[in-house]
Amino acid sequence: METLLYTAELIQEGDTYTLVVQDLVRDTVQTTPVPKTAVDRLPVFLSALTAKLNSVPSRGRW
Repeated sequence: METLLYTAELIQEGDTYTLVVQDLVRDTVQTTPVPKTAVDRLPVFLSALTAKLNSVPSRGRW
């Protein structure tokens, strides 16, 4: 069974970007401004994160 823990949205209003993260377990929302340079690098960051997570050996069940 899957349980959704967090949602994240990157919102653009004109030249301003805001990251909105909702914690569905604690029922909280956090927002933070994001510079355009970070928005532009997001695909590279996500690729690097995916590569790193895929290189971690998975744990076997006992």
